[in-house]
Amino acid sequence: MHVVILGLPGAGKGTQAASIIEEFRIPHIATGDMFREAKAAKTPLGKEVQAYLDKGLLVPDELTIRLVRERLQQPDAKHGFLLDGFPRTLPQAKALDGMLAEEGLALTHVLYLEVSETELLQRLTGRRVCPACGASYHLTLHKPRIEGVCNRCASALIQRPDDKPEAVAVRLQENLERTRMLAEFYEARGLLGKIDGERSVKRVYDEIRQALRGDHS
Repeated sequence: MHVVILGLPGAGKGTQAASIIEEFRIPHIATGDMFREAKAAKTPLGKEVQAYLDKGLLVPDELTIRLVRERLQQPDAKHGFLLDGFPRTLPQAKALDGMLAEEGLALTHVLYLEVSETELLQRLTGRRVCPACGASYHLTLHKPRIEGVCNRCASALIQRPDDKPEAVAVRLQENLERTRMLAEFYEARGLLGKIDGERSVKRVYDEIRQALRGDHS
């Protein structure tokens, strides 16, 4: 089972990925995690990644592709994987096809969590965090017991600058066209499974399970 999960920020990819890897016993390969691990390992590749991350720049396609190739060659990925955050661009998608073809493999599923921009704005701007202990909350999805106060340490909660409406709107626009192009690329090849990501977490996962098991009854 070789799976890619697509969706805009806030669509719920991380939440659903956790359930997928638990049930189907495949590794969750997320580019964000890989970048952090490569940086911490201080390998030659990791140092290249660090140079971009330290400047707040996107890691270029060529470097990201090398990192993913290296990860997919590890033993735990030989019998399947779930890719999250890769591919992010069409060149990355085509490179993924190439590296899988070299091993006589191909993607089996591409899951696209569809969520409206209005819903995504509400989800992303509702996050509040504790500056003292790092606990995370949400104004509607995961409220603290006392409004504006951390359950763990009673510190006042804050809204991060990148969770403010203006910043979130920019982030969504930056990702919108890129995600749309990837969805069209995979749809044209008959791989795309569209999932309504606005329903409950359980109902979304039920549909994902159906798609992955090929059970359309």
